[in-house]
Amino acid sequence: MSFINLTKNCTRGLSTSVARMAAIKNVTIIGGGQMGAGIAQVAAQTGHHVVVVDQSDEILGKSVAGIQKSLARVAKKKYADDPAGGESFMKTTMGQISTETDPEAAVKEADLVIEAIVENIKIKQDLFEKLDKVAPQNAIFASNTSSLPISEIAQTSQRKSKFGGLHFFNPVPVMKLVEVVRIDETSDETFNSLVAFGQAVGKTTVSCKDTPGFIVNRLLVPYLMEAVRLFDRGDASARDIDVGMKLGAGHPMGPFELIDYVGLDVTKFIMDGWHEKYPDNALFNPSPSVDKLVSEGKLGVKTGEGFYSYKK
Repeated sequence: MSFINLTKNCTRGLSTSVARMAAIKNVTIIGGGQMGAGIAQVAAQTGHHVVVVDQSDEILGKSVAGIQKSLARVAKKKYADDPAGGESFMKTTMGQISTETDPEAAVKEADLVIEAIVENIKIKQDLFEKLDKVAPQNAIFASNTSSLPISEIAQTSQRKSKFGGLHFFNPVPVMKLVEVVRIDETSDETFNSLVAFGQAVGKTTVSCKDTPGFIVNRLLVPYLMEAVRLFDRGDASARDIDVGMKLGAGHPMGPFELIDYVGLDVTKFIMDGWHEKYPDNALFNPSPSVDKLVSEGKLGVKTGEGFYSYKK
């Protein structure tokens, strides 16, 4: 084979590979909550056709309203001197988004399906088992889970080579990171496509194997719980621990401020799951004080009280 022919073949192969990676145009997002709506917004802003799926039109109406409100903030900042440009930006972006209450109908033309529903392994498995039968053969499946094993979520799918994790952070339009998680079966093509999508929606991507909590939560959640243990022992107050970590370590929020913001129920759910799976790891031991607050319905900012009170 001549050098010219070899070059042509290599270029053709590269072009085909890039075309496959660039093929993610139609994105279906299952779950119209805060995370799903945020992912929908950044995908639509970057020219992707997005279908948001949830259980009712009422829920979807709230999702769309939330996206519009968030986009208005972006437009105000991005087009401060060009109101007409801001209106055009919002109209174009919202035009990229449609809604659907039937998940199976919503994935029939999807290049990428992102699941952002309740953190329940069985519900996620049942969802992907159903979608597996109707989604296009080349469609990639991804979960936005923050703590559950991607490999277990993928167990019911027949396309494990096209399965991975895309963990966005809240609030999605603001946070710049996406963790791209691969399981043993994830193909290089799928992984590269997920990385390319993360970058296409304006995020910095980091890659990780399917380890508990991936990178950020694997380090963050035990840190939060260690702060609670320090408090439980009476070694320091929650306020002093927060001030110490903000002024001494340069953290923008202290651990108790952060656990209240994330939600004590969310933190407890993650820790309970890890403790059940890895009972011998002391870092994953549950906290009696967190358990008590959750049992009392004191979940943090969203309920008006957690470790701190937010009631006016």
